[in-house]
This record gives sequence, structure tokens and C-alpha cells, in this order.
Amino acid sequence: MMPRLLIIHHTPSPYMQEMFEAVVAGATDPDIKGVEVVRRPALTVSPVEMLEADGYLLGTPANLGYISGALKHAFDCSYYQLLDSTQGRPFGVWMHGNEGTEGAERAINSITTGLGWVQAAETVVVSGRPMKADIQACWNLGATVAVKLME
Repeated sequence: MMPRLLIIHHTPSPYMQEMFEAVVAGATDPDIKGVEVVRRPALTVSPVEMLEADGYLLGTPANLGYISGALKHAFDCSYYQLLDSTQGRPFGVWMHGNEGTEGAERAINSITTGLGWVQAAETVVVSGRPMKADIQACWNLGATVAVKLME
């Protein structure tokens, strides 16, 4: 069975959509073989889908200094099911904020540390309009985590 990369995202803005599309493009690059990429909005992803994944890409706006309620909801619904069975799985994160993102970054770090997930790439944080380098960083993020699952 192919390793599965689950992209859990909350994309309420054009900037988040642009970043999401770059992450997907990186994760589904034709040079990356044998990895199934599944995309789920944070409000509809199920605990079973999270359990069945071998790696994760998490996308969230940083609203009011915290992760989106949608992403928090996804973890609220699945945290205890994931706790003992997903340790060591690779993940990556992208986020967009117009204000400080430190609280959102801290929240993601707390959740993923608690789950025992392993950060496979540096978090991509964008403020304001994503520039070409930001979009490239999102593409690299998607590709890096997907490649980890090929190994």
C-alpha cells in the first residue's frame, strides 16, 4: 500500500488558497513517486483519515494570534485517537497572518509535540501578500514532506 500524505487545510482567503495550491503542487510533483496525496478541509477531515495517513501537511491562517478554529476542531476531534498510534510521523506547516503568528506557531508546536510527530521541514510563515519566494517555499514544503514518505 502506498504511503498517504494528508493535507489538512483551512483556506478562507485568496492568499491561503494561493499557498495551498503551491503546497499541493509540490506534494504532487511528477518526480515524487508512490505517495498518495489526500486533501481535506480542516472542518471535514475525520479522525480515521488522520489515523490512516503516514504524514501531514497543515495549513492555517493565524487569526487573532492563534490557529484557525477549523484546524483546532480537527485536532479536538482526533487528538486522543492519534495520540498513541501516530508518533514519529512527519509533518509540515504553512500559515498566513497579517498580525503576529507566534501564538499560532506555539499552538501547532504544542499539538504536534504532544502527538510525537516529527517536523520534516521548516514552517512557512507569510504575512501580507505572498511573494514569489513565499510560494516557492510552500512548493518546497509540500515536496519535502512527500519525499520523506518515499524513503
